Amino acid sequence: MFMSINLTIPRDLLPSDGRFGAGPSKVRSSQVETILAHNTAKARQLIVGTSHRQAPVKDLVHEIRNMLAELFSLPDGYEIVLGNGGATAFWAVAATSLIRHRSAHATFGEFGQKFYDEAARAPHLATPVEFHAAPGSLAVVTAAEGVDAYAWPHHETSTGVVSPVNRVSDNALMLVDATSIAGGIEIDISQTDAYYFAPQKCFGSDGGLWFALLSPAAQERARELHTDQNRWMPQILDLSIALDNSQKNQTLNTPALMTLLSLHDQLRWMLSIGGLKASAQRSRTSSNLVYQWAESHQYATPFVSDPLQRSPVVATIDFEGVKASDIASVLRANGIVDVEPYRKLGRNQLRIAVFPSVDPADVEKLLAAIDWVIDALGGA
Repeated sequence: MFMSINLTIPRDLLPSDGRFGAGPSKVRSSQVETILAHNTAKARQLIVGTSHRQAPVKDLVHEIRNMLAELFSLPDGYEIVLGNGGATAFWAVAATSLIRHRSAHATFGEFGQKFYDEAARAPHLATPVEFHAAPGSLAVVTAAEGVDAYAWPHHETSTGVVSPVNRVSDNALMLVDATSIAGGIEIDISQTDAYYFAPQKCFGSDGGLWFALLSPAAQERARELHTDQNRWMPQILDLSIALDNSQKNQTLNTPALMTLLSLHDQLRWMLSIGGLKASAQRSRTSSNLVYQWAESHQYATPFVSDPLQRSPVVATIDFEGVKASDIASVLRANGIVDVEPYRKLGRNQLRIAVFPSVDPADVEKLLAAIDWVIDALGGA
């Protein structure tokens, strides 16, 4: 039996960058250089280690909000809002500031389930409606009585399933978790009321912040619930406070400044290559390479059977006749990292993230490297 740690993949099969993780994701060198450039005494505007209430940081946030508005073709009346914490924090924000009485959730993986659980535990809310599907398949919400907010992931990071984004009702809010796909797929924001994400996936940044594209209806709901004297609403979960601060280009508490710098550089790059359409096409090119490879492979097959439900940014591939964990171990020992499956699925699987920062040429090298490893391990 081969000891995977001792296998050396030929150099000509190695990608130029071996990061294929689903989060945190690959960070482009330019983003790191931008952070370093703003951390020297010679920097035109010192940002790292300075007050987020002053012009340099507020100007940076202003530019980020404008670039996000451009990237997503933000409809009139919508606001780019940001706050402290990641998407997990926003579930609590939504339970506090957007769901009035009862929500309905699509759960088809780990993260949709987590938001459902958050709403189910909220003592001031009615038991939510759940539309459930097994991992690897898709559940969608449909109109339900008494529901004032519908919630689902645009993309389930744990399984690699993508969901359509369409309005279910004109009398309720649409809350769409886009953490692992925002920036990697085209989207009509008018079909949502809160399209929210953290920036450590397609935007190649770190965590610590959430962003939400809020419709006028969502803003009105946040203002309404802020005045509800019977509702416990901590300041950090009060969306109306986050909205007020965002319109001043700041957050309630100190934001992660390096995350903002990294995000700014990524947005500038995305817009320079052609905006959301080009970024989405870059990821789709990469994921198509993975799916086509798996469909014709002796030992591999796409986990998501329906091609229309397959993620353009995170490809989940099942293996039979070879241990995926052995493949991942050899890859990691050779500098190709973070292709292990989501920990709770328990499948013989690799999960390959191909966010816009990932070069499709590196995906081709990755697949060749996997083939080499399988042969070296002896296959079945």
